[in-house]
Amino acid sequence: MKNEDQRVLDPREPLVVDVHDLSRRPGSMRELDLDVAAPADLGTVVIGVPQGSPLELDLRLESVMEGVLVSGNVHAELVGECARCLEPVTDELDVTLTELYVYPERAKSAQEVGDDEEAEEVHELVGELLDLEPALRDTIVMALPFRPLCTPDCQGLCSECGVRLSDPGNEDHHHEILDPRWNALKALTGEESPEQES
Repeated sequence: MKNEDQRVLDPREPLVVDVHDLSRRPGSMRELDLDVAAPADLGTVVIGVPQGSPLELDLRLESVMEGVLVSGNVHAELVGECARCLEPVTDELDVTLTELYVYPERAKSAQEVGDDEEAEEVHELVGELLDLEPALRDTIVMALPFRPLCTPDCQGLCSECGVRLSDPGNEDHHHEILDPRWNALKALTGEESPEQES
């Protein structure tokens, strides 16, 4: 169980939703459209949703026996860097969010019967408020590309000099790498090694 029963939520926060009209009324439902600024830490080291950028949430809140089920779509803009050449990458992300916010007594009963796995996976309602941020973070981070690329055929960087291989004119870029153990043979034939020529 996520330690949300110890938290105090601020209803003025943009991702905290008051579900007073749905609480304890199974079968009732309402739709919620939110345009909010993205919170911090919605990403990985290489790509993510920049803090403060627009997040669009088109959600449906349904009252069920266990609590309130939140489902819908999330749209966000991504910014990061290419995993091969380190060039800036921008993209858009559309993901489906589905999260059940359970009543505290339901979470406690799952703990009492020893269902630790179920208790670990749920978020709790805090009074008649729910916090979308943790579920949103889990959903977005899991949907991010593991290795974002600037283009699908990005060639990356030269391992010797760091030049970007996908840039025009670098298609045939290469370095002649000679094993230093061959230098003795080059000396016998009178040829200079590339290191000596330079």
